[in-house]
Amino acid sequence: MLASSTRRPWSASVMAVAHEIEVLPTPPLPVKKKSRVVTLVMSMVQSFHSTFGHAVWIHIVLHGAQPPPDPKSGNLGVPGAGVSFYFRRRAAFWAPVATGARSIPEPLLGPELLRSCDPPVRAVWVTAGNPVAMLPGSATVAKALRSREFVVVVDTWLSDTARCAHLVLPTTTLLESDDLLGSYGHHWIGVSRPAVERPAGVRSDLEIVQGLAARLGLADTVAGTARQWKRRMVEPLRGQAGVTLEDLEAGPVRNPLAPRVLFEGRVFPTPTRDTDGFPLVLMALSHHTSQGSQWAAEPPDPPEVFVHPGSAAGLGDGAEAVLESAVASIRVVVRHDGRVHPEVLLARKGGSLFRGHCANALVPPALTDAGGGGVLYDERVRLRPAA
Repeated sequence: MLASSTRRPWSASVMAVAHEIEVLPTPPLPVKKKSRVVTLVMSMVQSFHSTFGHAVWIHIVLHGAQPPPDPKSGNLGVPGAGVSFYFRRRAAFWAPVATGARSIPEPLLGPELLRSCDPPVRAVWVTAGNPVAMLPGSATVAKALRSREFVVVVDTWLSDTARCAHLVLPTTTLLESDDLLGSYGHHWIGVSRPAVERPAGVRSDLEIVQGLAARLGLADTVAGTARQWKRRMVEPLRGQAGVTLEDLEAGPVRNPLAPRVLFEGRVFPTPTRDTDGFPLVLMALSHHTSQGSQWAAEPPDPPEVFVHPGSAAGLGDGAEAVLESAVASIRVVVRHDGRVHPEVLLARKGGSLFRGHCANALVPPALTDAGGGGVLYDERVRLRPAA
């Protein structure tokens, strides 16, 4: 079912809805001459501790500096300034967390599944993600999933992870869903409501879980409509700030549980890798034709990588090459770009492992020292001519 439909009819229905959406002009932002606000998003710490992890701490130290004689010259705890590393984008909503369960750090999913014992992990359920393409050590993640007894993937398309599954359950896209929306890089929260009809046979994530619960004798535990569950999850907002589901349905609401000034009043709640032979840093970044590992248009095959002409290892513009790290390699097409830093190689993130496009296959699984994210932006690579 997932592979039976093309992008064209679905895109047509999406565009029909898009034409009915009013785009409001964005007012100009006020420019401040002195203070600055810096938000460090998750990708800033997706690097090894020797580089970006330290950059996070440097940002914090610089903003907190208080040169004499003015004790208020520091940029922490004051309106219109500050530095924040924050990733709890769904903290406004009630979400129960299982206790006593075994956990695996997401960036180490592949090797930890393979090492799991006493007891081993026999079954895996994947929803709202494509770990094979999006986590470090993509080939290891795929190997780990294929070695399990039973893997279920809930997704809207036949992703790399879905190809490793025994059972794929089609679910709704954002344009078909009835759900709550957390924030990412800001504090505005809201709801999603169906804009187009879902295809026949497609269930929401809630309906899929409810169907499974009924077979396990747990139907009462997750009983309720999507709207009833949204109301339950908004309860912290209603109880602490008076924000209701109806408020969110009327329009986006700034999360009232997020402080407007971080560390207000200056109150703080506190009690070198070897690069020989691999001269370039791999930066597999977002691209305007894709979101995560989902592409709006067919990506180039082989995938393109962009380097400074002086860092192309003698390879011409448009030449096919092998891009390799210490752990793996993929075939690529080299593109010269004088704007790229001489020590950086740019690639598009989210490429398919199945098609040999996955940059994360070149990255071994490891945790950062700042936030526990995956080490995605500190891998050294090199180019060599294709055989």
